[in-house]
Amino acid sequence: MPRGVIDIAGLNTPDVVALKATKTPTGMPFNITKLGHAVLKVRDLERSVKFYTEVMGFRVSDAYPDTMIPGRMVFMRFNTDHHGVALVGGATEESDNTELHHMAFEVATLDEVLRARAHLKQHNVKIEFDGRRRAGAQIAVEFRDPDNHMLEIYWGIDQIGSDGRARPPEDWVEEMSLEDAIDSAPPGQDTSLLDPSLRK
Repeated sequence: MPRGVIDIAGLNTPDVVALKATKTPTGMPFNITKLGHAVLKVRDLERSVKFYTEVMGFRVSDAYPDTMIPGRMVFMRFNTDHHGVALVGGATEESDNTELHHMAFEVATLDEVLRARAHLKQHNVKIEFDGRRRAGAQIAVEFRDPDNHMLEIYWGIDQIGSDGRARPPEDWVEEMSLEDAIDSAPPGQDTSLLDPSLRK
């Protein structure tokens, strides 16, 4: 299949069509505005705090001793919220990603995704993917934390307007590197870099 072409076979099967057609009831008594935080179990709390501060750039807000929660707990922030991620010690083995597939963190510019990839490589972090996935069209780098949790740093996710329509599958442009994602953009996505020297 040519680079950037998406195989959309299967997107029109009855099960996928039915899932996509699922409607949210009107008149909900509340409106969730954002994903607030995720709490991860880790094997070595100090090692994980080091990763999330030194590699991810998070800041520690608070910590609980073992008397407050078995394994201790560290609250970490990446914006002004008290915490966006918390870590609880006491995991007995690395994550097998059966319950939580991955967590994704947005950055403001495409340049930051390239800088993040270089930073992760400098810290010998296992990178699983860099480029553009399909639905959502965000450009991302995906990698593992010390407990094998999958993480993503991304830019440029599609926005859904008031008409409720998402980008059609024929406009998805999957690419398997950041450089290819920059060179081959889907309609309406401006992949200009502020600093072109960031390309490898």
